[in-house]
Amino acid sequence: MNALNPNMPRSHGGPAGKQRSGPRFPRLPLVLGLGLLGFSVSAIAFGMNTGIGVMRDVTGSPQAIRDITIAGTHDTEITISDARSGETITTLSPSEGGFVRGSLRGLTRLRQVAGTPLDQPYRIIKWENGTVSLSDTATGERIYLNAFGPDHAAAYEQLLASRGNEKP
Repeated sequence: MNALNPNMPRSHGGPAGKQRSGPRFPRLPLVLGLGLLGFSVSAIAFGMNTGIGVMRDVTGSPQAIRDITIAGTHDTEITISDARSGETITTLSPSEGGFVRGSLRGLTRLRQVAGTPLDQPYRIIKWENGTVSLSDTATGERIYLNAFGPDHAAAYEQLLASRGNEKP
């Protein structure tokens, strides 16, 4: 009985309306989540200490670099020129250089989306391990051309080779 109201039952510790309503959070998902978090942290620590499973830069240092500029559009003749000297490297008609035209068109589209200047040069790099990459100096995007096959990488390597493969 309550001293103020004899008809009310005696309450033990706090207001009568603050009792739990509903089930408790299940412990199994909480324990499994913490276990996954612990495993992830230990796997990262293991990889950092042993080197197992860690990605390494295997391209090495650049062996040849050439900056190029493009004049023309995807449905007309395009002229590829050396960015430093302004000398014309090659001219591709709409039926030639499908991979070169397509990859440059993709990078140009990224420039338009990013709102960067379209007249900045592109950079062709031949790496120490033989990989050839195409970089956009305006957006920082880089495409490793060997991923598309040796013939496609060779198309850009020819643009690089016409310079004499000068080292940077």
